Amino acid sequence: MINHTMLVQFTEPVPDHDLDQYLTDMEKAVKDAGVRVSFAARRHLRVPGEEAIPALIATAVVQIGVADLETLGALFTAPGVEAVFDKWRTRYPYNVAWANHESFEQGLGAEAGAEV
Repeated sequence: MINHTMLVQFTEPVPDHDLDQYLTDMEKAVKDAGVRVSFAARRHLRVPGEEAIPALIATAVVQIGVADLETLGALFTAPGVEAVFDKWRTRYPYNVAWANHESFEQGLGAEAGAEV
């Protein structure tokens, strides 16, 4: 299984109900695309003073699990997923950082050449 983990950083404050709707819309679009194995989304938990750190600080984290990289590619181009990105980016500009990776439970494995 491949996980697609997104760190979503809205550049302006987003009301709680709108953030909830963004995450709901994202989950529905991914589900409707018919390729997901799993979906999870959580709000970022703020720590006092973190805004002073020069880093991308997420508003929310989204993790989508799919069978393989080919399926992930199909998800990226699914019309409903693109529509959610477009809809919300026009309402509230945001940046995204992401990583595609195997499940953390799988560990690094021998192919990574590292001992943990």
